Amino acid sequence: MKKMDLKGVVGLVFGNENSSSNEDRLVPIHNFHLIFSTCYVERLLDCISNGQLADDRRNAMAELQSVVAESHAAQLAFGEMGFPVLLGVLRDRDDVEMVRGALETLVSALTPIAHAKVHANEVQPALMNTDLLSRDGNSISLLLSLLGEDDFYIRYYTLQLLTALLTNSPIRLQEVILTIPRGITRLMDMLMDREVIRNEALLLLTYLTREAEEIQKILVFEGAFEKIFSIIKEEGGSEGGVVVQDCLELLNNLLRNNASNQVLLRETIGFDSIISILKLRGTTYSFTQQKTINLLSGLETISLLLSGGLETDPTTNNNRITNKTVLVQRSVLDHLLMLGVESQWAPIAVRCAAFQCIGDLISGHQKNLEVLASKSLGDEPEVEPALNSILRIILRTSSMQEFIAADYVFKNFCEKNSDGQKMLASTLIPQPMSMTNARFEEDINMSFGSMLLHGLATSEHDGDLETSCRAASVLSYIMKDNIECKEKVLKIQLDSSIPSLGSPEPLLHRMVKYLALASTKKGKDVKSQSTTPRTSYFQPIILKLLVTWLSDCPNAVHSFLDSRPHLTYLIELVSNTDTNTVCARGLAAVVLGECAIFNKSTEPGKDAFALVDAISQKVGLTSYFMKLDEMQKSYLFSSVKGVVMRKPLTRSNANSMAEMEDVDENDSNNNNNNDDDDHPMLSSMFDSQFVEFVKRLEIEIRDNIVKIYSHPKSNVSVVPAELEQKKDENDKDYIKRVRVFVEKQCSEIQDLLNRNAILAEELAGTGGGGEPRPSGGGGGGGGGSERVQIETMRRDLEEVTRRLEMVKSEKSNVENEALTYRKMAEKMESDLKSLSDAYNSLEQANYQLEMEVKNGGGGGVVDVEKIREEAQKESEGELSDLLVCLGQEQTKVEKLSARLMELGEDVDLLLEGIGDDAGGLDDDDDDEEEEDTK
Repeated sequence: MKKMDLKGVVGLVFGNENSSSNEDRLVPIHNFHLIFSTCYVERLLDCISNGQLADDRRNAMAELQSVVAESHAAQLAFGEMGFPVLLGVLRDRDDVEMVRGALETLVSALTPIAHAKVHANEVQPALMNTDLLSRDGNSISLLLSLLGEDDFYIRYYTLQLLTALLTNSPIRLQEVILTIPRGITRLMDMLMDREVIRNEALLLLTYLTREAEEIQKILVFEGAFEKIFSIIKEEGGSEGGVVVQDCLELLNNLLRNNASNQVLLRETIGFDSIISILKLRGTTYSFTQQKTINLLSGLETISLLLSGGLETDPTTNNNRITNKTVLVQRSVLDHLLMLGVESQWAPIAVRCAAFQCIGDLISGHQKNLEVLASKSLGDEPEVEPALNSILRIILRTSSMQEFIAADYVFKNFCEKNSDGQKMLASTLIPQPMSMTNARFEEDINMSFGSMLLHGLATSEHDGDLETSCRAASVLSYIMKDNIECKEKVLKIQLDSSIPSLGSPEPLLHRMVKYLALASTKKGKDVKSQSTTPRTSYFQPIILKLLVTWLSDCPNAVHSFLDSRPHLTYLIELVSNTDTNTVCARGLAAVVLGECAIFNKSTEPGKDAFALVDAISQKVGLTSYFMKLDEMQKSYLFSSVKGVVMRKPLTRSNANSMAEMEDVDENDSNNNNNNDDDDHPMLSSMFDSQFVEFVKRLEIEIRDNIVKIYSHPKSNVSVVPAELEQKKDENDKDYIKRVRVFVEKQCSEIQDLLNRNAILAEELAGTGGGGEPRPSGGGGGGGGGSERVQIETMRRDLEEVTRRLEMVKSEKSNVENEALTYRKMAEKMESDLKSLSDAYNSLEQANYQLEMEVKNGGGGGVVDVEKIREEAQKESEGELSDLLVCLGQEQTKVEKLSARLMELGEDVDLLLEGIGDDAGGLDDDDDDEEEEDTK
């Protein structure tokens, strides 16, 4: 009776606390609850500690558990004084029922009360109690020791208590368990216990291994892989219940971002056990929600193996490639194609996950790309290549998510796979009108290219752009970074839907027509305030195709500009802010920029200068550059991340991910009401690679437009009349007049270059908000002026360098000529020496004759005089000839010396030593004359 009275009082007090009346109206009643709870919990704890009778202690424990499970105030009071008492009970373990009650009470103290109203700024008792209990490592060690008890309920409640601790305070408990000897081993032993205990231990380990690499490695070395696959097989694989889901979640925790565990799994057990989970058993077409979740968990395991581990780990890339190779060798691609392509009765979430795994499996792996290209699906006689089947799904599926996932396969298939791109492009052959009007399902033998062109031409018949946009997305992958494929597709001509109204038109022109049609549909949706999400991505997808196609392809630019309305429409698309999104305007501006920087045309009105002039006149360079800035600041471009990890599949989100199609469709509707650029389709199509490509292209566009705008055209088509010589004008006056005209033109051109460079620099450096972009050299005007000055100085330097080379060449010629004359002077000097020797010999002979005459008598005087006169005349003639030669040589030497002095050479140094020999000869002559005189 006493117990009933206590329950009545507790029910009166604690029951009112959870009602929504008194606590909200009267604060004193709330304080009364706290005071009463504290007193009552204190009495119960005192009875548990000091009660004489075992029944009284058990009743007090049961009452305490009931109160704590229903009242926040009791949970707070218990946290202040209850833990030491109950932990003491767990240490003693004299009474099994008391230990069970203590564990159950601790679980209630750590579990939030679902039906109670708690204010945001109010203390959360469950979290507070979790923090208090997890601080003491001895308490956690005590709980782990209870797992060795024989009593089933003690082990069960202990696992529940540890799970509650992990739920509220995972990091602290992970750290504490790592410090306890054999702590994780005791938890692993629970996997071999009875089914209920095993399931609780499995759930506990899934919480324990989240983002805990050390614990993951310990579990693997404790044999976690073997035990997990044993339980999965025992439960029936993908056909099993929630236990299979928990096993796969634990397996994924062990493999996520952990390359060493992946290697250990691959080298020990292998991947066959994982692949067997994906195998559909029997001929049943039924997919329960639990089976769907199990398959999604198995596909997540495949995805984790394909990621290889953390990107910062140097072994990740090799591990990723090895995993891909082994998985394909174990025929995982067949199971993925079965789930994604052939099992059209499978849930949409499963098909999408299978496509994503196929895309990851072939990404960057040439061998796997070849395997996928050679795969065929279906039964005879209806067999077709796997790529054809995937394209068929892209073109006809009603699910946006399935299209995105299948499109991901083609994106990875064509990435850095030029041979695969050429193989697909080689099948792009237009079909007759009868084939164009056929449905995809009517011809299983339709080639890949015919099917793709059929999808591109569909809008011409029914006005539905969705199929054409999907085909355009695939076509953009085929042409990406592949000039040969771009040229191949550029030659494709499509027939008009009504042949009598026109001739075939290029595929590029047809896509521009669809772009205009998408703008028309967009405008109608805006006027009617339509919330259809599918029309909002038509323009960006077609513009993405054009950006990819025109990049580094002058022939595509020329074909685009062949039709004058194309340029007019593109300029209008950039300028129209009413119906076009920021992304559409920015991409149209990029296409305009490509028409300028990849333009090799010399035709008037189609060259790069004419394109830039049209942008300047009709859009304005400031406005044009602002469109590019706005696009880069848009959500679509600013929110792109390099590698986005998929959200892990857990118990809390499994149901929502299994039904992701409805959720995403609703999200797309909501996003469309706010911002058309924030569309899930565009977020998938505009990945980080394309965004980075556009950013690099934008920088190139800015720089080239500045150069084109600030420099005149290289060729002059009209000769000014001032350059023509007048009828009665002489050459001297004509040259003078032309020189004045050219100087005037040069001055005007220099001023024009200066103004254009300053203007272009300012426009290129102007951001979306009108503020100049920061640069290394100050403001835009100064930068333009400096650019012109630097260009002028560069030209002057080139001119000076050219003149210096000419002077060096002339100097070399003069030096060679001087050397020649020097050799001639030396030769003449030698001749002069010889002549001087001959003269001296003659003088000596003459002297001897005179001496003979003196000694021989006067009879021979007349003969001697005659001989002397004749010799004198002969000597004077030779000397006169020699003086004439010397005069000529002296004139040449004087001219050469003057030229060498102009070139800066030291003439005296060059002539030094030339006359020494001659001087020596003169000295000899003087000595002989002195001797003769004597």
